[in-house]
Amino acid sequence: MRTKLSIPERLKDLRVVDKHLTLEQLAEQTGLSKSALSKYESDDYKDISPFAIATLAEFYGVSTDYLMGLSENKNHPNTELQALHLSDDMVTLLSSGKINNRLLCEIATHENFQRLMTDIEIFVDRIADMRIAQMNLVLEATRQEVIRSHAPGDNDLYVRTLELGQVQESDFFSHTIHDDLDSIVQDIRQAHVTDRTTADPQPTFTEVKEKFDRAMQLGSNEERVIHEFCDQMQIPFDKIASEDFSAFMRILSLSRLLKNPNNMRGKARLQSPHRIKSKKRK
Repeated sequence: MRTKLSIPERLKDLRVVDKHLTLEQLAEQTGLSKSALSKYESDDYKDISPFAIATLAEFYGVSTDYLMGLSENKNHPNTELQALHLSDDMVTLLSSGKINNRLLCEIATHENFQRLMTDIEIFVDRIADMRIAQMNLVLEATRQEVIRSHAPGDNDLYVRTLELGQVQESDFFSHTIHDDLDSIVQDIRQAHVTDRTTADPQPTFTEVKEKFDRAMQLGSNEERVIHEFCDQMQIPFDKIASEDFSAFMRILSLSRLLKNPNNMRGKARLQSPHRIKSKKRK
């Protein structure tokens, strides 16, 4: 997860998330061309004119500094530091670049963050400790009275129930706070599943097995290399034309890491995807 949004990401978020507009609608409402707007939001963006910056900033109601990535504030460009009630240590930490401020902001603005803060405050101030302690005292006194009066065994159902019913403050709050934090982190994790910095999903056992079975059906190292390349580049192997396959094989024949595909004595002949496919049909 990047520490800040790029300019194309900011522009696209403002259009799609905030305004819910298509490129055509944005072009109509701003007077900027659709092709220029599309270029500004693309990964190969290089420059944006001052006129476009001013126009888009006014349309979206944000500062030009925000659009250019110089500020993270859309609507509060001149908020005084004193109004934030931050400690000196917090100001130093936020300005140090040692943590991901963007991630911290997403955690703090999540809908369950106030619940997390409330539960932490209850734990820190020991507000619920007294009630938990009183409940535990009643349960333990009852358990001791049962033991004294009836002398049951250690594994007696009622004695064991009274023992397990007692709650440890640390265990109770660790689970509560853990659940609060888990819900926040899981939502943020899901929101960033399409980010470029997010790792690709790992293949399942079935997918790995199918890939292995396909590779075993191929007749040479060169064919396996081509098949692996197609898998990595998401190219349908079966749709490669015969002439393209032959050209690929000629390129691989120049590799010092692979055996010369022309030296075929005692080996199965190389087959294009079309010949392999037709052979399976017979």
